[in-house]
Amino acid sequence: MFSNILIWFVVIPLLMLAGLALCRDIKQIRAVAVAGSTALVALSVKLLVDYLALRAAGATAPMLFTDSWVWFAPLHINLAVGVDGISVAMILLSSIIVFAGSFASWTIPQPKAFFLWLILLSTGVFGFFISIDLFTMFMFYEVALIPMYLLIGVWGSGRKEYSAMKLTLMLMGGSAFLMLGLIGIYYHSAPAGQPLTWNILEIVRNGAISHDWQCFLFPMTFVGFGVLGAMFPFHTWSPDGHASAPTAVSMLHAGVLMKLGGYGCFRVAIYLMPQAANELAWIFLILTGISVVYGAFSACVQTDLKYINAYSSVSHCGLVLFAILMLNTTAMTGAIMQMLSHGLMTALFFALIGMIYGRTHTRDITKMGGLMRIMPYLSVCYVIAGMASLGLPGLSGFVAEMTIFVGSFQHADMFHRVFTIVACCSIVITAVYILRVVGKLLFGPVQDPHHLELTDATWWERFSTVTLIVCVAAIGCFPNFFNNLIRFTFSPDIFAVIGMN
Repeated sequence: MFSNILIWFVVIPLLMLAGLALCRDIKQIRAVAVAGSTALVALSVKLLVDYLALRAAGATAPMLFTDSWVWFAPLHINLAVGVDGISVAMILLSSIIVFAGSFASWTIPQPKAFFLWLILLSTGVFGFFISIDLFTMFMFYEVALIPMYLLIGVWGSGRKEYSAMKLTLMLMGGSAFLMLGLIGIYYHSAPAGQPLTWNILEIVRNGAISHDWQCFLFPMTFVGFGVLGAMFPFHTWSPDGHASAPTAVSMLHAGVLMKLGGYGCFRVAIYLMPQAANELAWIFLILTGISVVYGAFSACVQTDLKYINAYSSVSHCGLVLFAILMLNTTAMTGAIMQMLSHGLMTALFFALIGMIYGRTHTRDITKMGGLMRIMPYLSVCYVIAGMASLGLPGLSGFVAEMTIFVGSFQHADMFHRVFTIVACCSIVITAVYILRVVGKLLFGPVQDPHHLELTDATWWERFSTVTLIVCVAAIGCFPNFFNNLIRFTFSPDIFAVIGMN
């Protein structure tokens, strides 16, 4: 088992949990968190190199590094693992954000308990991305969601109990739909007389889910994952959850956890039920199109920095689902790049907001101003994050959004093109609220004389932010590298297998 590189993405967090349980002081806790997160980054880089080497050598299997171990034979449940380009990209994103989040939480109260729950959450995230068994994937999905309640309810701020309960109830509601959809897929996973399976690759190979059952099960699975992807009208948990969560949790929440929604929509709903996706995509295109524009407009009227970024996340994550539903290579490639881009830049945003809040003790932009003069490093980082969000060329947001819009406009019919134009309008709206915040927060007059005594970023805060900024710039400057990483997943051969063009 341990010879497979993928299983170590679960083993290392489990070892971190054991190490944290034995820690007795803050230095030991920090050492375990940093050492473990560094090991995850190194392992994800090794996985990336090995994956690209295998593809360059001619490996054509849909998933690489596949392996399976029997878990519960009567129900055909296995610990089955495997990755493609999308999985590798998501694992790399997750490890980077966990690494940066460890430094952003350097002075968190009750650090031992906090990091225990945070690492448990990351265990679920990594397990989800490496799983190709639907049951195991769902189990890791729930492991990633459950710690959010305590992380927000205990270490959060504002209406943290309300936000934690709202988030948990809405995501559990989505999980109920998802569970019903997965059970339905399982019972139609193989032709009559053959053993049933939870394995995604075997389900695709069997092709046993009938058209009628696809149309019945597709909405359940898409809505189940779409709730986590903040799809309208199931998005209301996200702004409250973001606003109340501590910094590292907000980083993981928006940067990684919400990506489980987009990844699941593609990997399960569309990949396993392509006929239903072709027929029903227009319904969810309407909902995701509303998410894109509604989220951007809502961000314009907020005054709380976290709510601004939270509604921005609703818009950007809506754009991910919007692109996936276009069902063509270019748009879906853009969706994955948008997941990477949004994950990094929103983690940077929330890290900076947490650092500013820790000094000013307010997130209300009407009570702050002139921070560029007071804390220039954090202010410049905020401008960079804002420029990435509004799609400045040279940063990750530009290449991701342009790829989505070009791919979406490939559809010649009026319906798709109108909604593409509507989604494009979100760029202008994004520029409005980003420039409004930057002007008020960084360049406006100082609102509180006590803010003149504030200090700029510490070394660990600088290390965390630089890590994320470098990654945002890398995607913007070298988009072909990431395109080559994920392109095989959307190659014509793979689309032919699942019945798409």
